[in-house]
Amino acid sequence: MPVRERPLPTVLSPRGRTIGDEERAAVLRVLDSGVLCGTFGTEVPALQREMAGLYGRTHAVACSSGTASLHLAVAAAGIRPGDEVITTPLSDFGTVAPVLAEGGRVVFADVLPDDGNLDPSAVEAAVTPRTKAVIAVHLFGAAARIAELRAVCDRHGLVLIEDCAQAWLAEDGDGRLLGTFGDIACFSLQQYKHITAGDGGLAITDDPGLARRMRLFADKGWDRSEGRVHRVPGLNYRMPELTAAVTRAQLGKVADVVRVRRERAARLTAALAGLDGVRTAPRPDGHAWWVYPLLVDDNARWAKALAAEGIPSFPGYLERPLYANPVFTGYPDGLCPQAERLIGHTLLGLDWNEGYSPADVDDIARAIRLAHGS
Repeated sequence: MPVRERPLPTVLSPRGRTIGDEERAAVLRVLDSGVLCGTFGTEVPALQREMAGLYGRTHAVACSSGTASLHLAVAAAGIRPGDEVITTPLSDFGTVAPVLAEGGRVVFADVLPDDGNLDPSAVEAAVTPRTKAVIAVHLFGAAARIAELRAVCDRHGLVLIEDCAQAWLAEDGDGRLLGTFGDIACFSLQQYKHITAGDGGLAITDDPGLARRMRLFADKGWDRSEGRVHRVPGLNYRMPELTAAVTRAQLGKVADVVRVRRERAARLTAALAGLDGVRTAPRPDGHAWWVYPLLVDDNARWAKALAAEGIPSFPGYLERPLYANPVFTGYPDGLCPQAERLIGHTLLGLDWNEGYSPADVDDIARAIRLAHGS
């Protein structure tokens, strides 16, 4: 009999989400107002103020998705055809899609073998005269070497964009919030993130020029204070009032979501202590635990063994590094060997959720120990 017969809470079930009376009231508030477009409502401006306040930054721009928030950042950074943007091959396609959309060239730098985040030395080595920006992803909610990446960008005059889609309220080792290092930081509200409105995005910055360019890009380049004048290129990435209202309710819960995920992760980490050949996150302090990553000897074997015990997992996170997808050409196999090894052999992700009870975590630990001995 497997360790786990009843499914764990997931983000696709009510048990694995924090949606409740607050979100219902928020939706009704908007419906009763009769104003559903964020351009004319009150929810989007309020959300932007609250998000900026949460992170202690001057400006927040709401938009339609996490990918859209990155597109706002890339456009505001002035990426043009032929400009290079350095980032990781170990991320969702949404990290690189905006660069391609603006005609830029994605330059992939390798990652560190212990947590899959960008290797600052690889980033520095990838800088050329055409480099304009770096997109640093905080993978799984663990801090990238963001202070070092900030220093690289400062040395070379590059824009630093933080992709915090998986890193709500995550911190570096000194307790500083991720999302406060970059010129712009981007967040996602997609179904699988710490908090959700189904889809939606937020970008934060202290630079008024970047904020203005992002707002213009999100609304077809239209400065509505001037009348119907479109001064710059832009798209319709506006966030609706319903999305903003639900997000405001969710934003009030995110600190507790992260707190519980951290408590449950600490419990699992303690239970796995001393298990030979299984490595947990090397720097757990400040981790937001979007998922719980492990490093193992054979991730495919481990995933099969855990599935037999009723514990879902995903080997490698991706099926291939981003540059190995058909959309790209000219990127050879072996370009980023550490990333390729993580995907193909050593990285194993466990779904993680604030809905897990201590008993759920104990079941996961027992299944891992059984898989270890199989």
